[in-house]
Amino acid sequence: MKKYIYIVVTLGLTLSSCYKLDLNPLSEATNENFYQNQTELEMAVNDLYRLDFWGNDNELHSDNEWHRAQLTNAVIGGTMNSEDGNVKNYWLVCYKAIARVNSFLHYKDKAAANTAESVISRLSAEMRVIRAYQYAKLITHFGDVPFIDGVLTLEESYGKDRNDKKMITQFIFDELDEAAKVLPEAYSGSVKRLTKGAALGIKARFALYVEEWAVARDAAQQVMQLADKGIYELHDDYASVFTKQGSQSKEMVFLIPKSEENNVNNGAAYVQDFISRNAGGFGAWLPTRDLVDAYETIEGKPIDESAIYNPKDPFANRDPRLTASIVPFDTQWLGFNYTPHPDSLTVYSEKFGRQVSNKDSRGVAAFASYTGFLWKKGIDQTWADRLVEDNDFIVMRYPEILLTYAEAKVELGELDQSVLNAVNQIRARAYAVEVGDVTNYPAVETMDAKELLKVIRRERRVEFAKEGLRYMDLIRWRLAEVVLTKPVIGLPDPDKQDRSKWPFPGVTPLDENGIADYSGFGADVKVLIERKFDKSKQYLWPIPAVERRINPNIGQNPNY
Repeated sequence: MKKYIYIVVTLGLTLSSCYKLDLNPLSEATNENFYQNQTELEMAVNDLYRLDFWGNDNELHSDNEWHRAQLTNAVIGGTMNSEDGNVKNYWLVCYKAIARVNSFLHYKDKAAANTAESVISRLSAEMRVIRAYQYAKLITHFGDVPFIDGVLTLEESYGKDRNDKKMITQFIFDELDEAAKVLPEAYSGSVKRLTKGAALGIKARFALYVEEWAVARDAAQQVMQLADKGIYELHDDYASVFTKQGSQSKEMVFLIPKSEENNVNNGAAYVQDFISRNAGGFGAWLPTRDLVDAYETIEGKPIDESAIYNPKDPFANRDPRLTASIVPFDTQWLGFNYTPHPDSLTVYSEKFGRQVSNKDSRGVAAFASYTGFLWKKGIDQTWADRLVEDNDFIVMRYPEILLTYAEAKVELGELDQSVLNAVNQIRARAYAVEVGDVTNYPAVETMDAKELLKVIRRERRVEFAKEGLRYMDLIRWRLAEVVLTKPVIGLPDPDKQDRSKWPFPGVTPLDENGIADYSGFGADVKVLIERKFDKSKQYLWPIPAVERRINPNIGQNPNY
C-alpha cells in the first residue's frame, strides 16, 4: 500500500496545503526508516531527476509559439490570478522538491555507517543544486518567497513569512558554488547527472536573470574554462543537436533523459499536435510569424534592413537556423511535400511515390496550420512512425553559457574580443563553418554596446526557439508589456487570401528590439488572438491563494 503524507506548504517533509504526495516508489517509507543506505539515498536523489522539477518556461507564454486550440492562456491573456492552476502547480512542484532535499540533507548521515563518504558528499551536492534551482525558479517568478532550508514542525510552518529575495539569491549562489566544488566535471559513458558545469551554468543563468552581471560573467567563464579542457563544445550541426542522437553531444550542459522503453515519453496526442496533417498529425502546435520574422538574412541583417529578403519567398537567404527550426515551404517533410498554399490541393509524397491530397493546405483541411508554419526543430521521421516523442529534454546547452557571458560583459561595459568570439562561435556554427571563416557567415564586429545587446537578444531568440527561455527574457528585459500586448498573426482564410500576396503581403517592420509590427497589413493578415499583459502586476506571478488561506502570514504580490 502506498504511503501519503498530508501537510502544509512550509513543512520540511513535503509540501503544500493538503496536497497528497505519493511517495511511491519509496513505498512504506518514512523519514524515520528511510535513508538507511546508499540505495535509499540514491533513490531519493534520482526521483528528483524528473522533468516535473526541471522544465523550462512554457513557450506558449511567449511570442514564439501558439496552439490552435488555445484561444489564450493566463500569461498572454492577462488573466493570471492567485487561483490559477498553473501558478499553484508551479509553486507546489518547487516546494515539493525543496522539501525532499531538506529531508535528505537532514537524514543522510543515517547511511554513513555503510555508505562511502564520497558518495554521500556527491549526492548531497546534487541535492543542493536541485534545491538552489527550485529557489531560483521561485524568485524569478514570485519575487520574495518563504525560505526553508531544514525540516520544520507543522506549528513552525504556520508562521513562515516571505523572505527577502536578495538573501535567498545569495544562498543560491553559495549553494551552487559549494556544490560545484564537489561535483565531477564529467561522467563516463552516457551517465546524465548534475556536474560541476551544470551547477555553474545554473548559477550563470540565474545571475543573468537577477542582473548580477559580474556573477553571471564569472560563472559563465568558469564553464567556458571547462570547455577549454574539452568538457563542452558546440556540436558541428545545429539541427541534429535536438535529435535523440544529439543528446550525447558535448554541447549538453544538462538534460533530463527520456525513453520510450522506460515509459518516459510523450505519446500520440502530443506528437500529432506537432507533425503535419499529411503525416497523420494535426499541425496544431505552431511557430508564430513573429518568430519567423526574427531570423536575419545571410547578410546578418534584420529582414526590414535587407535588400535580399523576399516576403514571397521567406525562407530564402536566411539564417540557416530558420530552416532547421521551421519547415520550409515546398520541401519534403515526414514523407510529404509541405506546401500550405490554399490552392495546392495535392502534393507529391515520397512516402507513397505519387500525388496525394494536401491536408496541410487550408484549401483542403480547414484546421491546417493557421500561421502556415510547422515546427521542425527536434522532430524527425521516428515521431510520425512511432507516434512517440522521447527526445531527452534539454535544460541547458553550451550556447547559453556563451551568450550569458557576452550579455553580462556588455552590461558591465567590458567590450572586448572575447565578447565577439562568444557570439561568433554560435553564429559560425549555424552556418557550419569555423569561427575564423568570416567570409562564409555574418560575423559580428561592432563594439557598440547598444548594437551588441540587440545582436545578443536576437541570437538568444533564434538560437533557443522552442527551448523555454524566451518568456523569462521578455520578463527580465521588461519587453513583455510590448510583446505580449500584440496579436498573434495568421494567414487570411483561403477565401480572403489575395493570392498575389502569398504568403505575406510585404516586409514586416521591426522595432529596435526586433519586435514585429503587423498593424499596417490590414485584411492581408488575420488576427488569431489578442494577447494581453498587465504591466502593473504580471512581471511577477501571484502567490497561490490556497497557500495564503492556510498561512495568512504569506503576503501577496502587488495588484493581485
